Amino acid sequence: MNATATAVATAAVFVWLGMVLAISFLEAPLKFRAPGVTIPVGLGIGRIVFRALNRVELALAAVTLAAIIAGRPSATAATLTAAVAVVLAGQLTIIRPQLNRRSDRVLAGENLPRSTVHVYYVALETAKVIGLVALGICLLMTG
Repeated sequence: MNATATAVATAAVFVWLGMVLAISFLEAPLKFRAPGVTIPVGLGIGRIVFRALNRVELALAAVTLAAIIAGRPSATAATLTAAVAVVLAGQLTIIRPQLNRRSDRVLAGENLPRSTVHVYYVALETAKVIGLVALGICLLMTG
């Protein structure tokens, strides 16, 4: 890959990684521990925060993908980029709509049992983090 494409892709990947780690693995679980934060309030905040995160993720994924394509990547970089993009697409098209429907019900006052869909979301977030770390390292090694 050329130096500019590698630098752009590397920067986008590590910014993306930092945002996912900070929001999904730090902010999301901690907000429910704050005094006075009820489940409905936490869900309302979470929906806004994750909607914003997902929009930024799509932008960073587009930047990463464009830089990777422009830079003629190694097979490893191309595969990792595709894998991370597939995970993000799965989260946004399959998991998030289910979580949104569930949170709509909770916000409407329904008392629902714990959701197993969150487990799938966390599993995909973990896979995405691993993919982003691997892609970032791959890009650093080619630069």
